Amino acid sequence: MRHTMFNTPVVKSFLRCISLCLLKIFGWKTSGSLPQDEKYIIIVAPHTSNWDLFFGIILAFALKLDARYIAKKELFRGLFSFLMTWSGAIPVDRSSHHHIVDQMAHAFRKRDTFVLALAPEGTRHRKDSWKSGFYHIALAAHVPILLGFIDYAGKTGGAGPLFYPTGDLEQDIKVIRNFYMTVTGKHPENTSPVVIHSKS
Repeated sequence: MRHTMFNTPVVKSFLRCISLCLLKIFGWKTSGSLPQDEKYIIIVAPHTSNWDLFFGIILAFALKLDARYIAKKELFRGLFSFLMTWSGAIPVDRSSHHHIVDQMAHAFRKRDTFVLALAPEGTRHRKDSWKSGFYHIALAAHVPILLGFIDYAGKTGGAGPLFYPTGDLEQDIKVIRNFYMTVTGKHPENTSPVVIHSKS
């Protein structure tokens, strides 16, 4: 697997030191620890502000998380392609929901270790439900879901429980919803309800 900013020797240690300093300056702390599993999806919620990316990155370095994320393939052009790949991005064809699920399931199968980070809300603005991609990818790839969070009320971010989807969407989403009930986004009014429509 190619080097990214999360696993490049020396660089990752340098950026982790900076991240730990920034967390201390802002008065934030980490919570939980990463699982020993070599393959899993980490979802991060709630997503209500552009600040989520900033805190998400420094929390990832603080926890020593080496994750990838998906981005539309059109962004991978010229020098920008290198920068996208180094940041951990994986190009996908976003023309079809099913294509993305298949592409990510294949990515899990062909790698010995692979962590995929996703924001299930898909936007920092309030919607009536979450997107279901993370759930269907986990089922197709036979991997668990780590419940990551950024809680502005407690100035805490990190890893919650590792959740194994059963295929019973209604029951599984209840477990996920119960966890995020106590997590507060930067702009609570923008928080999307933890609901997944069967056709989303």
